[in-house]
Amino acid sequence: MDQLTLPVSLSDSAVFENFYSRGNEQSIKFLKNLTDEKSGNGCMLWGRPSTGKTHLLQAVCSSFGESGIYLSMQDLLMTDPKILEGIEQRKCICLDDINVCVGKFKWERALFNLFNNTSEYGSMFVISASAPPRDLQFLLSDLQSRYSLLTIFHLCQLSESGRQKALQLRAMNRGLILPDETAHYLLRRGRRDMRSLYELLDKLDNEALVAKRKLTIPFVKSVMNF
Repeated sequence: MDQLTLPVSLSDSAVFENFYSRGNEQSIKFLKNLTDEKSGNGCMLWGRPSTGKTHLLQAVCSSFGESGIYLSMQDLLMTDPKILEGIEQRKCICLDDINVCVGKFKWERALFNLFNNTSEYGSMFVISASAPPRDLQFLLSDLQSRYSLLTIFHLCQLSESGRQKALQLRAMNRGLILPDETAHYLLRRGRRDMRSLYELLDKLDNEALVAKRKLTIPFVKSVMNF
């Protein structure tokens, strides 16, 4: 475990209270039970980009404190797969975007060994991917079968109204008031994926604090040059 020297930081906003769960209630309930009881085999979340996989994995990891670890497989691909050795000693292991390892034998082998070692230690394993295990074309069929043993949840994309409510929830939790008309304007004029919308909200929050302004449409126009 001491071999892992990569700086791993979690987003302060990645908490369950900040996640708009409409359409994904079952997965949220399952994850909260895992974090409350601090026990269980774990699960796999899959879905398209910007459906909240990273947010939820980091929320789970945060609840375990120092005994949990979150790793983005995309960030690790340029390193040696041996970097995963020893992390099975953590109570909770959260691996994001494991699909990027498909077809890379050394990484698949490292993930296979980690899963087996995690089972021996009784650690919790929470992973995410772009597709369910049956659709991930691993070179190691045994890795696919191991992941199929996990409880699997599909994260749904939010509707138009869902994106607006999610954005307003994030604003409220930051102490901001995001009126319906302003939220609707942002959805019409900005990029529509949730990651981009949250980044836009961060920028507006900072600018509003400096200017001591409310999040009105004229203010948004002046900041974003829409």
